[in-house]
Amino acid sequence: MSPPAEAASSAEDAPRGWAALAPAARRPVLTAVLTLTAVAVMCWRFGPRPETAAFVYLSAVAVPLAVVDAATRRLPDALTLPSYPIAAALLGTAAPFTADGGARYLQAVATMGVLWLLYAAQWFALPGGLGFGDVKLMGVLGLYLGWFGPAATVLGLLAIHLVGAVVAAVLLLARRARRGSQIPFGPSMVAGALAVIAWQAPGWPA
Repeated sequence: MSPPAEAASSAEDAPRGWAALAPAARRPVLTAVLTLTAVAVMCWRFGPRPETAAFVYLSAVAVPLAVVDAATRRLPDALTLPSYPIAAALLGTAAPFTADGGARYLQAVATMGVLWLLYAAQWFALPGGLGFGDVKLMGVLGLYLGWFGPAATVLGLLAIHLVGAVVAAVLLLARRARRGSQIPFGPSMVAGALAVIAWQAPGWPA
């Protein structure tokens, strides 16, 4: 389930900049445990490879974003927007030292653009279906999923929406939500994408 248009609008009026990350700071243990777990999984799955730093960065940023979104239904620009140049630079630096790195990088950038446009079109055509923060986050996730190719990207999208459907069903069954309730999509996006990335990673050792 996605927030209605008025909820998305009010989210845009929420605190901006680093102040928008306060919900993660108010949950330091939860945020730290989840983030360190995600980082450890990426280190384990990628091993000592040139692209490891890029995927560690994704985990370090995406998990706090999910925590904030779960609490506020907002994905702060303070983390999403800088992730575009940082992630592109990290993957670009790794590309020359990775098998088929040039092709991987080009398809990653292309996937980022395609998924951003796809979700932006949905945001525009179906008001209330997505928040624009979801669109911006999808661009970042698309960059990383695209590194593994079209099949992994499709699998990532399926995982994202499957996790979202399961979360919504569990909340409905537990009576923590009802039809029309505002259920943030960011945590499902992060969980689904990170799961597929960990699955697609080459594994340890290098």
